[in-house]
Amino acid sequence: MTATTIRKKINKLYVLLALFSFMAMQAQEHTFSKAALNDVFLDLKGDEVSFQSIIEANKGKTVLLDIWASWCKDCVVGMPTVKDLQKDFPDVAVVFISLDKNEASWKKGIERFKITEGSHYWANDGWKSELFQDIDLDWIPRYMVLDAEGNIKLYKAIKASDKAIVEQLRNSKS
Repeated sequence: MTATTIRKKINKLYVLLALFSFMAMQAQEHTFSKAALNDVFLDLKGDEVSFQSIIEANKGKTVLLDIWASWCKDCVVGMPTVKDLQKDFPDVAVVFISLDKNEASWKKGIERFKITEGSHYWANDGWKSELFQDIDLDWIPRYMVLDAEGNIKLYKAIKASDKAIVEQLRNSKS
């Protein structure tokens, strides 16, 4: 290979790396749309609660958002790790939003998997939820980290063991 050919390949690699970095930064800088903030979920009492009010209720705290369902094997497998994160980061508010098919299944799932810590909500619109459309939900579990002001710090993780979750939770302590 000539020096010119090597230089061209290196330049292509730099362009691809820059493009990838830009795309990754864009994903992490995503903000919630007005429709997503106005989306409504049910709490354990059966009251309707907007996503905006969930964020406001946790203002001043880092939030770990866990979108899950009791029928989802990957969600259930990740639950012990989420519980460990709750123990390791007691100042972090954990918000669970369920995609269970109905309210009864959601509540049974909370009991069955002993998810006693955190706040719980049910997405009665399912996958059609405005929030889920806004965040391009394509898989569960889906974990997100929000800062104390409700800004997205981690846009997408699909495993509770994702190192980016711990990194964001650690950074929130500083």
